Amino acid sequence: MTKTLTARYETAEAARNAYDDLIGKGYPREKVFLSSDTFELKMIVPVDAEPQAREILDRHQPNEITETRI
Repeated sequence: MTKTLTARYETAEAARNAYDDLIGKGYPREKVFLSSDTFELKMIVPVDAEPQAREILDRHQPNEITETRI
């Protein structure tokens, strides 16, 4: 089972840093989407990898993180 995590950031820089951190940790680029207009980062992640993904997203201080089960 997978989830979509959506993190909303205050700045484009924070969103970009979170994106770069996720890619650096081995999350596939085709599963991580960054909107520089809304400072929103969306990712598709397996349920078992969610805790690590949330930790990385939280590191960059999002305004909020929402999830949707797929």
